Formats: sequence, C-alpha cells, structure tokens
Amino acid sequence: MKKLRIYLDTSVIGGCFDQEFQEASVKLMEMIRLDIFTGLISNVTIEELENAPERVRTSITEFDNEQLVRLEQTAAVRSLADAYLADHVVPIRYEDDALHVASATVHNADMIVSWNFKHLVNFQRIQAFNAVNLKEGYGLIDIRTPQELIYGREKEKGF
Repeated sequence: MKKLRIYLDTSVIGGCFDQEFQEASVKLMEMIRLDIFTGLISNVTIEELENAPERVRTSITEFDNEQLVRLEQTAAVRSLADAYLADHVVPIRYEDDALHVASATVHNADMIVSWNFKHLVNFQRIQAFNAVNLKEGYGLIDIRTPQELIYGREKEKGF
C-alpha cells in the first residue's frame, strides 16, 4: 500500500490534548512516528501553534523533518488561497483555512486531516475547494478526520 502524504491542520495537533479528539489524534501521530504516513505541515500551522499552550506548541518538535515535512508558502499557494477566497469557499476572516487547503493541494498531499468541521471537513466546502482546484489546474483534494484515516490500518507495522 502506498504511504500517504497527509497534511495536518492545527486542530489535529491540538486534538492530541483534547478529550473529545485525543484517541484518534494520538493514534494518527503515532502512525506518522512509525512511518506509516508522512505528515505535512505548513507555516500556517506553525504560526497557529504559536498561540497554543506550550505542550501543544512543543509536541511537533519530537518529529524529524522526514516524519513531519514543513511546506513552504509559495506564490502558487498564495494564489490558490486567493482563488478560494474570491470564490467565497471560506470567508476572508478564515483565510488560514484557505491557506491550509492551498498548501496541501499545491504540495501534492494525498489528503488533509482535520477536526475543523465548519470550514474543512464539510461536504459542501470540499466540493467548492475542488471546483476551484480544477478551475486553477490542480487535482482534487480529500479532507477527512483522523478517525476516518486510522481505522483499518492499525495492523500496519505492528501498530
């Protein structure tokens, strides 16, 4: 099975410390640590973590650069995020969500993983993001919760 490159938004990292989301978030992070998945984060994720409690902020420092790849915000990422905003996929005040999706799309992530049901893990928004992606010459992006991704893969690499 192909090793998936999954983009983590900030909610997944914070979810490791939230009772409601902890179990699936921690399992997903362990799967990244065990090289079942490659994690991807952007400068947006890192900037959002600056406002998080210290234990959340520092939790990603235990991963090396191959386990958790840091993506650059390129002109192409900015342009695609602007296209999402111009098409009202997300409101302008949620620009960071547009940047998360644009980073994942431009850098060829297989999937975005998030607990953000309002702006990301949402059928109508996923369709709207993908309509813009196609219009702008990019492929489709899938957006799922950690829970959806980890179930059924627990037996890989002795997990």
